[in-house]
Amino acid sequence: MIVKEEFLNKLRQFFGLNLYEVRIWTALLSRGVSTAGELSDIGNVPRSRAYDILESLEKKGFVVMKLGKPIKYLAVKPYEVVERVKKLVKITADEKAKKLEDLKGTDVLTELTLLHKQGIEFIEPTDLSGAIRGRHNLYSHLELMIKNAEKNITIMTSSKGVLRKLEFLKPVLEKQKKRGIKIRVVAPFNKETMSVAKELNKYAEVKHVDKLSGRFCIVDGKELMFMVMDDDSVHPSYDIGVWVNTPFFSKALENMFELAWKDMTPLNKMKF
Repeated sequence: MIVKEEFLNKLRQFFGLNLYEVRIWTALLSRGVSTAGELSDIGNVPRSRAYDILESLEKKGFVVMKLGKPIKYLAVKPYEVVERVKKLVKITADEKAKKLEDLKGTDVLTELTLLHKQGIEFIEPTDLSGAIRGRHNLYSHLELMIKNAEKNITIMTSSKGVLRKLEFLKPVLEKQKKRGIKIRVVAPFNKETMSVAKELNKYAEVKHVDKLSGRFCIVDGKELMFMVMDDDSVHPSYDIGVWVNTPFFSKALENMFELAWKDMTPLNKMKF
């Protein structure tokens, strides 16, 4: 049986296996039951590695070892494998999350925080900037910026972006609203996103804009994140944002936004 490398790479990505493991596994799936020697030949894997690989696959729940001589292996149904891997991933993730949670309040975190504070002392405020790649990373940094807000938050985004931001940032925006932080959200709303606008209006001042386009967030007139790509034409993995922590530039953009804000359409006057 010949399996394309592209397909094997997908299996490695989805199931967290190495190349030899996916070769042995697919070889066994094609046979149903087989010996280690047969599988090494079919999967083009060194015989010296076959038993170790099958033992690893057995521990992960991909195969079952049949007793007898010679020892043979039975393939588990792919659907059952998916369920087993899901459970294993969840258990592993929960264990890692607990370890990280337990880190809070320990000497390790205290020392890391001290190192960071000492490092910041040697950095000029205007040097605090960076490029962030990937939409998940962008939103994680946006969440951090919003959490640290003390006075106001200004967000401008696209029609698609407003849907994502409601889903990802709603909890932290609600929390900041309760703290008395002023929040403004601007986007080109339409019939499909009016329900989102009404939901956002519970904890932010919402306005519609159709003459301007942009994706950025300004916090306290000091910190800014702006996305440099059109989210209609870029894959989420390649979305890029630039983060700067400089009052001069952030305040300048905020002042320009204030001029445009006056001419934007409030929620109660939106008609589509």
